[in-house]
Amino acid sequence: MPHLTLVKGGSADLVALDGDRVSLRSTEAFAPGAPLAGNLPASTLVRVKVHRCRRQGDAFLVEGRLVDATRRLREELSALLAPPAGGGSGDAGSS
Repeated sequence: MPHLTLVKGGSADLVALDGDRVSLRSTEAFAPGAPLAGNLPASTLVRVKVHRCRRQGDAFLVEGRLVDATRRLREELSALLAPPAGGGSGDAGSS
């Protein structure tokens, strides 16, 4: 299941989050400067101002900045990137 359902159609998965900087793997392309908006499964709206978009195989890597992101939204997005608790398939020896 994708992390975001895009408002204009399509979907995107969160790839990276660093403060307000975000990277998404999207089914749709976005021009630099364009707004990207999508809803998390809990219906929370995520808005991004696109800085860069590059094709990667059958999808697009969209890099941008979160717009009007609250602490709660950043925590919600961080939780999507966290490895599943108790997953036995992690890297051995990394801490």
